[in-house]
Amino acid sequence: MGETLVRLGPAQELVVEKLTRGGLFKTRSEVIRAGILELGKEFKVFKNFQQMEDELVVRKMMRIDNEIKQGKRKVWTEEQVKKKYGFK
Repeated sequence: MGETLVRLGPAQELVVEKLTRGGLFKTRSEVIRAGILELGKEFKVFKNFQQMEDELVVRKMMRIDNEIKQGKRKVWTEEQVKKKYGFK
């Protein structure tokens, strides 16, 4: 998960405070994440939820593929997994 520093003005701070104190959101981060998703809907960044989900999956697959190529992840064969966990 990425991290981004967000500087809020007084009006945005007030809204975030009201939403968290009112119990609609547990944390300030939840408020900001929900707001970003709503902006994505409003400006039709994706055609639908499935398109967004597909892009997230592709990005994750690319990240894992890069980790494998860099030697940060190990790929196990089916036989290695069976042997390790005692399946035979």
